[in-house]
Amino acid sequence: MIKDITIGQYFPGNSFVHKLDPRAKLIITFAAIIEIFVCKNFLSLAVIVLFTAVAVIVSRISLKVMLKGLKMIYFLIVLMSALQIFYNEDGDILVEWWKIKITTGGVYTAIFMAVRIITLIFISSLLTYTTSPTALTDGIERILSPLKLIKVPVDTLAMMMSIALRFIPTLIDEIDKIMSAQKARGADLETGGIVKRAKALIPIFIPLFVNSFRRAYELAFAMECRCYNGGNHRTRMKQMKLSWRDWVMFVILAVMLAGIILLNHFFGEII
Repeated sequence: MIKDITIGQYFPGNSFVHKLDPRAKLIITFAAIIEIFVCKNFLSLAVIVLFTAVAVIVSRISLKVMLKGLKMIYFLIVLMSALQIFYNEDGDILVEWWKIKITTGGVYTAIFMAVRIITLIFISSLLTYTTSPTALTDGIERILSPLKLIKVPVDTLAMMMSIALRFIPTLIDEIDKIMSAQKARGADLETGGIVKRAKALIPIFIPLFVNSFRRAYELAFAMECRCYNGGNHRTRMKQMKLSWRDWVMFVILAVMLAGIILLNHFFGEII
């Protein structure tokens, strides 16, 4: 169901990950994503997978919630894996039929890509699951604050990014309500070919766009009524300060990067 998608939601908690500074979590997430793409073999990828598994356990976010975040990209994972299987001809041949050739290299690469994408989604999801929209906005604004020297509206950009993340669950809930209403009126949204399903989505997208613009107007009006004005004059109830937890995570990431580089050097590519 659409409503089961958890992308962009925040789950309050008191775990080690929740207590990390928002700026540190942004840096850690960005660094971990880079390290995921630096991995060239299963051993180096296992390092970042282990880090992700420990982070999920420590964050106390249930595995069920994490897996729900993959619902939107199941098709993408399958498609990417299939492309690697059928178009990578390195290694020994396992199956050969007509022009289709499946090799060990294709299978290894398909598994490697699938694990990499899943790990990437888990790492990215932990950021929004364990960081409130307000803290995330403040973190983005503080990290991008040097850009103010060249007249970049950092506070506006940070607020836009935070609102976009915050409204993902709201829009998903809106889509689920509209689909339920259409089904109650006899609409068939789950049968037929691609063209028929695409046409059936038109009655969903029109009210979705209308409601989205209405919500955006109401939010802008509410912010204006409360005299919201971002920038240097905006005060914060909670002041951000790096703690020992943040420095420990920075050290762990540095050690992981060194280990990944060494494993890539000694063991090479995945095949």
